[in-house]
Amino acid sequence: MNSAAGIEPVPPGAVQVRRALLSVSDKRGIADFARGLADLGIEIVSTGGTARELRGAGVEVRAIDDFTGFPEILDGRVKTLHPKLYAGLLAVRDNPEHLQQAAEQDVEFVELVCVNLYPFERTAARADATDAEVIEDIDIGGPTMIRAAAKNHAYAAVVVRPESYDAVLEELRASDCRLSMETRASLAAEAFAATARYDTAIARWFAEREADEFPPLHVRAYEKIVDLSYGENPHQRAAYYSLAGARTHLLSMVRQHWGKQLSFNNLLDLDSARRLAEDLATAITPGGPTCVIVKHNTPCGAAVGETALAAYQKAFACDPLSAYGGVIVLNTPVDRELAQALHEQFIEVLFAPAYEDDALEVLEQRKNIRILEKGDRRVGAGEPEIRQVAGGLLVQDRDNSLEGRGDMRVATSRAPTEDEWDDLLFAWRVCKYVRSNAIVLASNLATVGIGAGQMSRVDSVRLAIDKAQPGTVAGSVLASDAYFPFPDNIELAVEAGIVAVIAPGGSIRDDVVVAAAEDAGIALVLTDRRHFRH
Repeated sequence: MNSAAGIEPVPPGAVQVRRALLSVSDKRGIADFARGLADLGIEIVSTGGTARELRGAGVEVRAIDDFTGFPEILDGRVKTLHPKLYAGLLAVRDNPEHLQQAAEQDVEFVELVCVNLYPFERTAARADATDAEVIEDIDIGGPTMIRAAAKNHAYAAVVVRPESYDAVLEELRASDCRLSMETRASLAAEAFAATARYDTAIARWFAEREADEFPPLHVRAYEKIVDLSYGENPHQRAAYYSLAGARTHLLSMVRQHWGKQLSFNNLLDLDSARRLAEDLATAITPGGPTCVIVKHNTPCGAAVGETALAAYQKAFACDPLSAYGGVIVLNTPVDRELAQALHEQFIEVLFAPAYEDDALEVLEQRKNIRILEKGDRRVGAGEPEIRQVAGGLLVQDRDNSLEGRGDMRVATSRAPTEDEWDDLLFAWRVCKYVRSNAIVLASNLATVGIGAGQMSRVDSVRLAIDKAQPGTVAGSVLASDAYFPFPDNIELAVEAGIVAVIAPGGSIRDDVVVAAAEDAGIALVLTDRRHFRH
């Protein structure tokens, strides 16, 4: 048995790997990795199930209890937590005092640790998992070994991902069982990221058991899904990360048929468009053909139609100029007829659940369109909304409110007709996704004018009316994301021919606003809930 006695000091990065400890839950590729290490003359030390896996594959393994002189106990809860192992991992190999102390305690050095952790996230995600099962999958020894080896990476390399096995073996073979400092540092970075993610998942699980409260410490980990072509502007780098452990995210189950790499702005617009389309398809006409067009993270057209083509044509008619270069989301398959209509304009991103082959032939004639196909996914509604500010985060519940007609009250003597009610509820849904101050004009389950992002509400009303196509405002309805502070908004709407209005109410001048609607003979519906979107 080799000990520290007689070992000469070795500078950082020059240590040969002579002993490796392998202990993994994810056993993909572990037998081949161990076999490659053994072929280089590296001794393999292993634990429990990993040791059985390796022996079954014909790899000679030294048991952890033989290495530490202490048995695995407590159903495996204690097996690697021993000072002989951690002294062998943490010794600074060019420090004579460390070498002397290791020799006195008969410590054997471990130059490589290959560890991945109990599947806590997988267990916690199971609907039928008990608290006891989840807690049992909190790994203790694994993170400790990973952190020890990563801290001392100048002398003890750490591998936490099966995807790293081939590259590590290749470098060991080419460099007389040595790993460069660059490789060691890269592996250490992966290791600390792995333990950070793991601890974050555990902290999140405990925090979410108190679901009614925002936790005192908001911890989340995110993993990179894809590098993006650029950020908000071409000179800014960008990438898309999803919440680690999330069952669904913006690009989960999404297939890209055609087009160049997605950009930062594409994903912002796609997120808004998908949420609005799902909202309309759920609350207005369940399963009915729906089309949403978003530009600069604000809808510029939305509609429900008898067919997908009709829904698209109605949405596009709202603001053809702004729709140029927009993101379009449909909730029904794209056939050739619809594809030909879509092909007539420039589209940044097209998103639909399916495409007929001949539709793709038409759409792919434009090289710059990005064609995405939606797979089945659950809508992730539970995760809070997070906005970054200087040095911190603003965290809030998502605005998933879907209040319906029964939650609202008619404030005027004239109630909306049934067709007007349909359009009011439609406009109210769209308004939630428009930048404040938000005004949406709608008719026949389609937007006809949208005013967004103005500092005063009356300017948003003017903008919505001005942007509407000639002849479309008269007879339409108006939705406002917050109350009217003055009656001038109502007066402007009435002058344009609007016949019904929906707004939250809540102004100290509500009585004046209601009186203005009453005098004009239009219907005014109050929701008692606003939907600001900053």
